[in-house]
Amino acid sequence: MRSGLVQLLIGVVVLAAAGALAGVVWEWVWTAPAGVVADHRWLAEDEAGLRGQFSGTGWFVIVATITGLLAGGLVATFLDRVPLLTLLTVILGSAVGTWVMLSVGSALGPPDPTQLALTAKNGTHLPDELDVSRRTPWVSMPAGALVALTLVFFGFAPGRRHHHDHDHPLDHHHHDHPEHRSDRHSPDHRAG
Repeated sequence: MRSGLVQLLIGVVVLAAAGALAGVVWEWVWTAPAGVVADHRWLAEDEAGLRGQFSGTGWFVIVATITGLLAGGLVATFLDRVPLLTLLTVILGSAVGTWVMLSVGSALGPPDPTQLALTAKNGTHLPDELDVSRRTPWVSMPAGALVALTLVFFGFAPGRRHHHDHDHPLDHHHHDHPEHRSDRHSPDHRAG
């Protein structure tokens, strides 16, 4: 029980740390769309600015999915003693990692321009904040992590089992083959 809790804790910490790093990458690859204040409201300056409002979500999905694949594969490879516990670790850890990624990326990005616009002068140029437009991107990291878990369990685990089954081929051959059984256990020997 204790080792299982340690495995769970380590896995969650690894995925949370990966989420923090992903948040930094997310903010780094994203370009903030420009906007302007009009009547104390923030408005995108042009069509490119409108498209840019959705680029944060797109980059979030890409970075989160890749992070889930890498970190989920790492956890599944090295913390695989109890498969069900590994599954729980990956699900819980990737959910925490998603929240950390969103928090770190948003904190590094510009503040909410709609709040700043309330006290800003007309014509003031403000960049948009870094955020996701819908809740769907929240499943990106867990989905990537579960795909990695599946690949590890069904791609590498059978090979490991196959390797363990043949660790002592001579021992299996010696005990199972009829020619190596002792004659004193045969009916003819007891009869003699």
